[in-house]
Amino acid sequence: MKRFCLVGVAAAALAANVALAADVDAKKKAPEAPPPPSWWEAVTITGLVEGGETINFAHPSDHINFGRLFDDRASQPLLNQAMLTVQRPLDPKAAGYDFGFKIQGMVGSDARYTHFLGELDYVIHDRTQLDIVEANAQAHLPWLTSGGIDVKVGQYVTLEGAEVIYAPDNPLYSHSYIFNFGIPFKHTGVMTITHVAPELDIYAGVDTGVNTSIGWPGDNNDAPAFHGGIGLNLLDGSLTILATTHIGPEIPKQLDPLGVGWPNTPVLCGCDPNNTLRYLNDVTVTWKPTENLTFITDLNYITDGGFNVDPITGRGQGVRGYGGAQYAIYKINDILKIVGRGEIWRDQNGFFVAAFPHSLDFINAEHGFPATVIAVPPIIPGGPTPGTTYAELTAGLTISPPIEKNPLITGITFRPEVRWDTSLNGTSPFAAGTRHSQVTFGLDIIAPFTIR
Repeated sequence: MKRFCLVGVAAAALAANVALAADVDAKKKAPEAPPPPSWWEAVTITGLVEGGETINFAHPSDHINFGRLFDDRASQPLLNQAMLTVQRPLDPKAAGYDFGFKIQGMVGSDARYTHFLGELDYVIHDRTQLDIVEANAQAHLPWLTSGGIDVKVGQYVTLEGAEVIYAPDNPLYSHSYIFNFGIPFKHTGVMTITHVAPELDIYAGVDTGVNTSIGWPGDNNDAPAFHGGIGLNLLDGSLTILATTHIGPEIPKQLDPLGVGWPNTPVLCGCDPNNTLRYLNDVTVTWKPTENLTFITDLNYITDGGFNVDPITGRGQGVRGYGGAQYAIYKINDILKIVGRGEIWRDQNGFFVAAFPHSLDFINAEHGFPATVIAVPPIIPGGPTPGTTYAELTAGLTISPPIEKNPLITGITFRPEVRWDTSLNGTSPFAAGTRHSQVTFGLDIIAPFTIR
């Protein structure tokens, strides 16, 4: 019996030694896990250059593609964007605290329309201008819900719309009426995103207004605004819905041609600019029924309590615009996509859709300074304002051929398109006010690059 126990003990010891040796050998062969990346390793420096041209077959005498902003020059080449972005985005999988930032600057003709008021808006008086697109700090806070809260403080682009300032994230070269005239571009303030559940996000923030910064001349009135909404992520991410609003006074208090000050002489808007609200509402629905097919629906409604002045009372009766755009994007392969967009947008009082023939007209109009603004029909206090119902159909391609590997340029994209614009109610907004429709052919080229 004793001999049997000794044999058992020896066998167990031998087995333990074999197991220990195997474990040591496995640890020697297994690669060590890499250390977690540092905060600075997630910082990237990227950029792009975009240029394009839009040929207008109506040959407008004023050389303007009416109803457009970023591609408003008829048959003239544009350097739309030369953009540089330095950022450290938040980790979308962060379970604890995380911090990031984004700084994005641009030089190009698009900057005429994207300025924060009071920032670089009068540094260059030519078509190609400078702009700070974004400059903000970000934080993920593991508070309140399992998904936590994301906070953005500083200057950032709007939540609204299916299209954006950053050219590669748009399906087409030309923009919709909704993007040009129905939504804000940028804000200065604080935005929070509460991740209530994987299917639900709640947005809420306060800012100084549409395209404004802080203080005179950065803010064209003295009142804050609310920006927020609800985001839904459904069908395992194949269906997303973002419903947003921006509410606040947006009429510049400087809008006083008699120079006697608001609100004593409400000459143009018939209102007190600090207490007359503008509501900008948008719903964007994105559905991917297959991996290669995407549908985007953009619904928009905007109203302002000023302007459209009653000739008897002298008070503004309000102006409004509304409509929708439908997109279809089909990816044939990694090189080629087919894109289509159809849109109807009603400018009920002839107020929102306009052209700005000189390089500083748009920023002057936002400030409330004298500016040349071409609208259809002309805005005449107390006069008839039949407005215009605009329709557009656009068909285009996104062509991204492979390029040889190099240390800087990461790709190249060509986006040719054919677009037809028309008035559905008999007005003649196009070709310097002589035609009810126009046909254009546009082409832009985007070359992104990476520095880090």
